[in-house]
Amino acid sequence: MRTTCAAIVSMFAMMGMLSPGMAQAAEIIILAGQGVVSAVREVAPAFERASGHKVVVSFEVGPGLMNKVNSDAPADVVTHYPDMIDDLTKKGKVLEGTGVVIARAGIGVAVRAGAPIPDIGSADAFKRSMLAAKSVAYSRGGASGLYAAKLMERLGIADEMKSRIKLVDGVPVAEVVAKGEAEIGMQQINVILPVAGIHYVGPLPPELQDYVVFSAGVLAVSKQREAATAMVKFMSAPEAAPLIRKSGMEPAAH
Repeated sequence: MRTTCAAIVSMFAMMGMLSPGMAQAAEIIILAGQGVVSAVREVAPAFERASGHKVVVSFEVGPGLMNKVNSDAPADVVTHYPDMIDDLTKKGKVLEGTGVVIARAGIGVAVRAGAPIPDIGSADAFKRSMLAAKSVAYSRGGASGLYAAKLMERLGIADEMKSRIKLVDGVPVAEVVAKGEAEIGMQQINVILPVAGIHYVGPLPPELQDYVVFSAGVLAVSKQREAATAMVKFMSAPEAAPLIRKSGMEPAAH
């Protein structure tokens, strides 16, 4: 971690972000949804140590994030899917030129702690495990859930699985699995890992894997644009990659 922090300080110095003009600490608010909040919470303390600014991570559930953005609630940075950041830029909600890809997350499988471990080592094995399960949970509207639904169709088992699918809203899918309300859960790996009472089986097999990509941008309503821009640049910088990986996500490609 010391090596990472030293690299971050060096990066800020090269980018001119530790100049006397930045000496006055600012407080910046980041709006983050469930899919990327783990990465944001990992990088925030490192940014605070290197820059002297304070970061408040506002975890938004469901439509809460977009409701705040659209109502111009006080905040400085927003994280979302790249196409949503682009759309917000076109609408004037995000400052032009500040949107950057920060991380991506693969999709994984979880079962309740102590439950039999399904075989997901190949596409065929995964398909057999789905058909053998009494119930399978994934999110109703999140990107991972939408992909899981398409995956059932792609594997030709959507009709057979229909009565056994449990759609989840507002909470991590793994929490439903931990309570025994579903036998198998699928969601972003970084959202699965922090949940107690589950066993993380592993990622989807390579031939079935998909990635949910996230970007960040500076909000037009920000009153701390310089600090917010520095935070966004930091989240997408190579020096932040170890922190992104620690969160269970993968850093942006460089």
